[in-house]
Amino acid sequence: MTKIFRFGVIGCGLMGREFASAAARWLHLADMKARPEIIAVCDTNTVLLDWFRDNVPTVRQFTADYQELLANPEVDAIYCAVPHVLHRQFHIDVLKAGKHLLGEKPFGMDAAQNRAIMAALAEHPDLLVRCSSEMPFFPGAQKVIALAKSGEMGDILEVEAGFLHSSDIDRQKPINWKRMADINGQYGCMGDLGMHVLHVPLRLGWRPQTLHAQLVKKVTERPDGKGGMLPCTTWDNATISARVRTGDQDFPMVLKTWRIAPGESNTWYIRILGMKKSAFFSTKSPRQWQWMDYDGGAQAWSTEDLGYGSLFPAITGKIFEFGFADAIQQMWAAFVDELAGGNANGFACATPAEAQAHHAVLTAALKSGREDAVVSVEYDGATV
Repeated sequence: MTKIFRFGVIGCGLMGREFASAAARWLHLADMKARPEIIAVCDTNTVLLDWFRDNVPTVRQFTADYQELLANPEVDAIYCAVPHVLHRQFHIDVLKAGKHLLGEKPFGMDAAQNRAIMAALAEHPDLLVRCSSEMPFFPGAQKVIALAKSGEMGDILEVEAGFLHSSDIDRQKPINWKRMADINGQYGCMGDLGMHVLHVPLRLGWRPQTLHAQLVKKVTERPDGKGGMLPCTTWDNATISARVRTGDQDFPMVLKTWRIAPGESNTWYIRILGMKKSAFFSTKSPRQWQWMDYDGGAQAWSTEDLGYGSLFPAITGKIFEFGFADAIQQMWAAFVDELAGGNANGFACATPAEAQAHHAVLTAALKSGREDAVVSVEYDGATV
């Protein structure tokens, strides 16, 4: 019999509604041992609450006070999708309420807030806690990860990972909270996109030891939507050049979190170049991945159409294409599978330790960018 985990959603915006869509389509997945059911939602925007009233019939509690939702004994787990400035208090309160948690990145507005969340988590080891990061669930990304794990790539020459947007190239785009350092945090684009970029390298054990970051701020003010202008106080783009040293590897790694990337809509990619094998995947070509074998002969990239070969099997035929909504659902399948005692089919959502390690990288990058210096990354004892 399929086990049901009852969820509360705190923050009913874009990603809260994506979760609702993924949960509504749960029958799309095959042979799942458990499923989520959203029974409570919280937001201060009544329009968003009304969207859940109209579209999610399982919801029984609607509130503007997240503490009321946390007090609901029927709620087993929480999806918390609120602005960065609220992460520390909300995540800690979720843990104190004894609820499992999938929280949005960056899991604390800065490293200090993340440490406070980690301290609260240490007091509740019985709870499953994960950080949102859906892009590695694309089949092509899984192929790259599997090849990297295989050890067949030989000496790594370089790794590059990035998340690129272009909408902020429009100077007339109205300002939102992600352009405000007091709400988004000083990381700017790194805080919003960094977990996406670092999830795979950290999962593979590739932690930067030293780095140099170039931080870019091209748009200094934006329309406020009321006829005036407001200052943009966060970084637009960040390019981090890092050095990774493991027991048997020593290589450069480039990480890009760009909100002004001409021609890019929403592109996530990972490229790993090795002496024996290389691999590449980009969401620009969501059904393909590329690899190259080198054994002394010709050097030629091979491209494979993957179709719908998802980590968690689905009813969709293998010949069809995988997309962003599918990646979201696969991430949720991994979380719910862990809740039910599974191993997320071998690829769990981003862990709190990985989120903590990514804060260490972003903190060092912020210091480096401000000082134009190569700095060491201090991991605060985080193990990945």
